Amino acid sequence: MAPRANWKGFLRLSLVTCPVALYPATSESEKISFNQLNRQTGHRIKYLKVDADTGDEVPNEDIVKGYQIEKDQFIEVTKEELEEVALESTRTIEIDEFVDRSDIDPRYLIRPYYLRPDGKVGHDAFAVIRETIREMEKVAIGRVVLTNREHIIALEARDKGLIGTLLRYPYEVRGEQEYFDEIQDVKVTKDMLDLAKHIVNQKAGRFDPEKFEDHYESALVELINQKRVGKVIRPKERPKGENVVDLMDALRKSVGGATADAAAPKNPAKKPKKASAGQKEMLMPIAGKKPAKEGAAKKPAAGPRRKSA
Repeated sequence: MAPRANWKGFLRLSLVTCPVALYPATSESEKISFNQLNRQTGHRIKYLKVDADTGDEVPNEDIVKGYQIEKDQFIEVTKEELEEVALESTRTIEIDEFVDRSDIDPRYLIRPYYLRPDGKVGHDAFAVIRETIREMEKVAIGRVVLTNREHIIALEARDKGLIGTLLRYPYEVRGEQEYFDEIQDVKVTKDMLDLAKHIVNQKAGRFDPEKFEDHYESALVELINQKRVGKVIRPKERPKGENVVDLMDALRKSVGGATADAAAPKNPAKKPKKASAGQKEMLMPIAGKKPAKEGAAKKPAAGPRRKSA
């Protein structure tokens, strides 16, 4: 089934316009999620919308939005009034300017989306806008309304489509001064810097997201599998951080350790896990990423649905 668009409208560059659809480029649905349960019964917790004063449940049709101006004083705003504030960016992404990618501070980045033509028409106009962005090596800046708020969106060419990244407004970004002002001014010697650079060169590589594994997610899968077969969960000893007394000595030892790691033969049979496929594969039999040594061969006996350590 084709993914559902988060937004549909038009992309416009001056007089060039085409219908487009916006799709989320990322998903967290593969991650393990937990429900809240009643410890006594094992039943799920249900949330109700209730009047804060009377405690009575309020149906959705009687709930309106309100802006608090003082304690217990609100200005009610209706759905119709909010629709009157509708901006052009509700239906159209107007490209306002083109900037260099390096000009965009990473703190302003929120989340990426895929942008593609919507329907069978407008592919020519879309291609013109996409290839102009690509050839100029620029990022197109526009505006779009999502979840009832207007966002800045940065458009970049990607394959046959566009990547649109939502950006924060300046008032949403905190300044670094209040966090960095108390950091001490330390003079780093050339010898220390040379040793640190040597470590960096030994560990230099190319960013490949396929190499990375979500260790916490894997640990959750293992925990669930162990509890499913009735294994007693015992706390593991946490690693202890060590205070570095001699920084120069620590750097020298790090260089030696990095050299040993680089010289050690790598197991050709061991392949990096694919982050995109890992979670579903691990949870299919819920036996985890590797067969459990205890109880994996035997099917657990039927019993209560809720288990505890």
